[in-house]
Amino acid sequence: MQELGRPLILIGVVLVLVGLFLAFGPRIPGLGRLPGDVVWRRGNTTVYVPIVTCIVLSLLLTLLFSLFRR
Repeated sequence: MQELGRPLILIGVVLVLVGLFLAFGPRIPGLGRLPGDVVWRRGNTTVYVPIVTCIVLSLLLTLLFSLFRR
C-alpha cells in the first residue's frame, strides 16, 4: 500500500496546480496572446493555436519539475 501512496499524492498535487492555473490563468497578462500564437478567423469560425504559449509553459514546467527531482 505504501507504493500506491506517493503516486496518489503526486496526482493530487498536479490536479491542485492545474486547478489553480485554470482559476487564475486568465488573470496573468499576456498568457495566451503571445507573439507566435496563431488565430484564424473566417466568418463565424475561429481557430486558435497557442504554439508559443505551449512552448513557454513546457519550458516552465520542465524547469519546475527538474528542481523537484534534485
